[in-house]
Amino acid sequence: MDFQRLKPHLPWITLLILVAIVGTADDTFLKPANLLNLMGDIVPLFIMALGLTFAIYIGGIDLSAQSMANLITVVATIYLGSLGGWVALLCVAVGAGLGTLSGYITTKLMVPSFISTLATGGIAISLSQYLSGQRALNMDAAQRDAVFGWMIAKTGPVPHELFIAAVLLAIALFVERRTTLGRVLKAVGAGEPAARASGIDVARYKILAFAISGGLAAIAGLIFSVKLSGGAPAIANGFLLPAIVAVLVGGTPLTGGVGGVLNTAIGTMIVAVIRTSMLYFDIEATAQQMVFGLVLIVAIAVTIDRAKLRTVK
Repeated sequence: MDFQRLKPHLPWITLLILVAIVGTADDTFLKPANLLNLMGDIVPLFIMALGLTFAIYIGGIDLSAQSMANLITVVATIYLGSLGGWVALLCVAVGAGLGTLSGYITTKLMVPSFISTLATGGIAISLSQYLSGQRALNMDAAQRDAVFGWMIAKTGPVPHELFIAAVLLAIALFVERRTTLGRVLKAVGAGEPAARASGIDVARYKILAFAISGGLAAIAGLIFSVKLSGGAPAIANGFLLPAIVAVLVGGTPLTGGVGGVLNTAIGTMIVAVIRTSMLYFDIEATAQQMVFGLVLIVAIAVTIDRAKLRTVK
């Protein structure tokens, strides 16, 4: 079997190898209760990666997701008291709105997505610092439990975060495979000039992709704030690199057009096992970002479609 035939199966193979390695090093790792808790803990990361998938699927990138999540933790904490459960809609609207702004800057002003989303992320950082007064905020515990307690509860041994993740994955998978939006996004990622030549309003669909990415980053931030019962301008720092790694090691390359949200689910599990293995093997926290940086380089080198690249700058 040549590498090109093996390539689509690399995420599954990588996941199984990593699970075997960590399971051999610690026999408690493969216990069902431990695996359920592990998957519950990475749900915010998965949801952020799920949103990033749509931006990367079209050949772009969204570097604002982490800053967006930080902003949403502040927004949710401040406005929970006055809006109650409606604060969730406000959070998603803020995330989708900033995502739409990124898409507009990219498509209408012809600014590369890594610049437009970096700038939008800067706006989100400034807003979070302004709203929070550059300090950590705490939710009212009783109100949090009354409104969003179901998010962090369990049914038997299963964390409710997993149900949320499963519903969002099912919706994203339906959008990707069963709707015009999903088919157009794949066409744009596979070949934007050809999609434009066929009469597709490419700009509109690219803006939608960034709006989805922003909205899902907002949901990740909301869950994160509920889990930690508060918010801060830097509370989700350290999530962006693992989220991008999850998308790429899952098999959705930066050049877009292939892969998708199901691949990201596999990629997120790979990231979760890597993070767990670093704890088991006593890798210091300061070195963990370096590990993810190396994994990111390898993932890009393996998944990228070089046929779409004439030059690398």
